[in-house]
Amino acid sequence: MNQQLVLQDLVIVIAAKNHKTSLLNADFLKCSGIVPSDWELARQPVNASNVAQVMFSNGIAITAEPQRIILAQPIKDIDGESILIPEIARKYARALPNMEFEAVGINPRGYIPLPTGEQDTARQYITQNLLSPGAWQSEGEEPMRASLNLVYKLQRSPLYLSITEAALRSDDETINPIVIFNGSFSYELSSEDNAEKLQQLDSVINNWQADLDAYKNIVNNKLLAQFPQQVSAVEEYNLETNKNTETNNLFAMSV
Repeated sequence: MNQQLVLQDLVIVIAAKNHKTSLLNADFLKCSGIVPSDWELARQPVNASNVAQVMFSNGIAITAEPQRIILAQPIKDIDGESILIPEIARKYARALPNMEFEAVGINPRGYIPLPTGEQDTARQYITQNLLSPGAWQSEGEEPMRASLNLVYKLQRSPLYLSITEAALRSDDETINPIVIFNGSFSYELSSEDNAEKLQQLDSVINNWQADLDAYKNIVNNKLLAQFPQQVSAVEEYNLETNKNTETNNLFAMSV
């Protein structure tokens, strides 16, 4: 079968001048109608001097820093109608109309799973299929490792795409190699008027699906076209294993 990207997370980042982290708390989110009043917390909120975070039991997390608001949702195995953070991001911005918004980032993240027991396959995909071969790769006592940072100048926004090898740890402590594709679409809000900036912000976030589709197209139809046939034939193992381990954790490997 053809190797396909597994969507993992969608993150929306709103850059704003002098954003007060103390604004972010569960009461503010619920009383302002940003999130439903019946959402339950997954853990005790974080409220430190330079960061605040509220995480709900559905996996949605909102983090406030002095210069930005970060909204994240796991989107694996859910349909588009269940992706809620674009609307939450819009509501958050509307609740603070006097905030000096500067930019918006639409950041999808996904990965491709590889067979268990073939830990070097992720490295080989990057070094042998995305990089040119040469003596420069053979220096050192161990095989060279690499990550890539790519920039695509698209019509609506540049796409910054990083490609790294990593691993997926399941509940039974099985380690499965993966390749992560971190995407970021960056939009500056150019108007001098706050009301117009808010409209620009709305327009950017309203088109999140177009950004996600562009990201998937580049990864699935361009980058994974370079995937070797023997690796593309990953058995149904990957799909079935991931279905049975809902609480998988991603952790980065040293590269």
